[in-house]
Amino acid sequence: MMWPSIALLTFVTLQRLGELVLARRNTAALLARGAREVAPEHYPAMVALHAGWLVGLWLLAPGRPVDLFWLAVFMGLQALRLWVLATLKDRWTTRIIILPGVPLVKSGPYRFLRHPNYAIVVGEIATLPLAFGLPLYAIGFSLLNACMLSIRLKAENAALKSAMILK
Repeated sequence: MMWPSIALLTFVTLQRLGELVLARRNTAALLARGAREVAPEHYPAMVALHAGWLVGLWLLAPGRPVDLFWLAVFMGLQALRLWVLATLKDRWTTRIIILPGVPLVKSGPYRFLRHPNYAIVVGEIATLPLAFGLPLYAIGFSLLNACMLSIRLKAENAALKSAMILK
């Protein structure tokens, strides 16, 4: 039975494409307000990593059974993702954008974690392959994502610190 895996992959693909549209719109609006992008050089590699993760799932997962436990964990992460989007509103983007003079968001999930969106992505990169019974895939992309996040978090924290948003 292929439809459950294809339905889940379609959902994730459409979600990611919609987020890219939202991120592009928010980025343009922030830049128009005087924001600046920081460390854009790693962005293409990050997009390639996430696209590769999704394309690989499209190649490996159709027709595989969907484990309901890991699906539930993944869907719980989607609720948290919506919480992040709702909290950041027009400040959410996939790039590192600094808007001078605007304080860091400290409500919603940001009360508990400095970078909740990254924590959610870490979970998603592992749990979606696990939902399809692909543990080695989950481990491989989790390691690649950890490398990317080490670069990304260093750049983002330095940018926030230099903008005197982080203390």
